[in-house]
Amino acid sequence: MTARQALLAAAAERILITDGAFGTEIQNWKLAEADYAGELNLPKDQKGNNDILALTAPHVPEAITRAYLSAGSDIVSTNTFSANSISQADYGAEHLVREINLASAKIARACADEFAAQDGRPRFVAGAIGPTNKTLSLSPDVNDPGFREIDFDTLKDVYLEQILALLEGSADFILIETVFDTLNAKAGIMAAIEAGEVLGRDVPIMLSMTLTDLSGRNLSGHTVEAFWHAVRHARPVTIGLNCSFGAQQLRPHVKTLAGIADTLIMVYPNAGLPNELGAYDELPAETAAFVREWAEAGQVNILGGCCGSTPAHIKAIAQAVAGIAPRALPVPPVVTRLAGLEPMTMAA
Repeated sequence: MTARQALLAAAAERILITDGAFGTEIQNWKLAEADYAGELNLPKDQKGNNDILALTAPHVPEAITRAYLSAGSDIVSTNTFSANSISQADYGAEHLVREINLASAKIARACADEFAAQDGRPRFVAGAIGPTNKTLSLSPDVNDPGFREIDFDTLKDVYLEQILALLEGSADFILIETVFDTLNAKAGIMAAIEAGEVLGRDVPIMLSMTLTDLSGRNLSGHTVEAFWHAVRHARPVTIGLNCSFGAQQLRPHVKTLAGIADTLIMVYPNAGLPNELGAYDELPAETAAFVREWAEAGQVNILGGCCGSTPAHIKAIAQAVAGIAPRALPVPPVVTRLAGLEPMTMAA
C-alpha cells in the first residue's frame, strides 16, 4: 500500500491528527548560539536557525516530535520550514541544505516508526516546505512593479533540492505549507512532480494556504476557492489552511473549502491571535472546542496546530474529536474551473 493509499484508508475511518508548532516549542528550550552552531564553524551566527538543529542538536527536534506523537499525532512534520538554499543563505549554511533535510526526515521517520510499532497504528511523516522569503507574484520595489527577486525556474530548483533530500530521508508526503503566494506554491508543486519523475514513483503533495486578511485572501490576492482551482491539477492528498489566524477567524474559510475540495481537508490554525508581546494565550481546551465545531459540521479530515500550539493543544484536539465521523469527500460536477484572483466556473 502506498503512503497516499494508507493515509486515505486511515482518514476514512476517523479524523486524523497532525502535529503542532516547532518554532515556538524550540523557543521554550532557550538555546544559546553555541547550541545552534555546534561544531559546524559556519561564518554567520546561527541563533534562530531552527532547521540546523537536526545537525547540531538533534535531540531537540526529536524530543518535540516525540511529544506530539505521545499527544496523539498521526502525522508529524519535519523541522524543515526554512531548510532551503534561499533561507539558509541568511545563515551561510546553504551548502548544508541536503544534510539538514535528510537528517530531519530521518529523525521524524524513526520516531513515527517507533510509535507505529508500539500499537500498530500507522504514523506518517510530512516533509515540510515553507514559502521562503521571496515572492514570485509581487515586486519588493514599489517603484518597479515588474521587478522580481527570483524567477520561477530558480525557485523550483531550490524546492527540488529540498524535496529530494526529504524523500531520501523517507518522508511520506511533501507538505507545501503557509502558502502566501500561489505562484510559489506552483513552483513547489512542479518540483514535487519532477522529484517523482526522477524517482519513478508517486510523490503525494499536501498543500496548505495561509490567509493574510479576514476576507480570506493570501498575500498574492487569491481567495480560498481560487487557490483550490489553481492547484487542484496537482491531485493533492490534502488541501487546507494553516497559520493565518486562530480557529475562530478561520471558520468561514474552512467551510468554503470543505464544500468544494474533493480531497482531504487538513487545517492547523494558530493557538488564537498573538498578544501585544507576540505570545499565544489561547488554552488547549479553547482551541479544541473551536475545531470540534468544524468536526461536528463534517468539514475536516485532519486537524492540528500552528504557531503557539503545544503538545497539550494537540492532545486536547485529539480528545475533542475522538469518535466524530470524518468529513465525507464531495463529488463536484465536472465543469471547467479557472482562477485569477477570483474563481471562475464555466457552466456545462
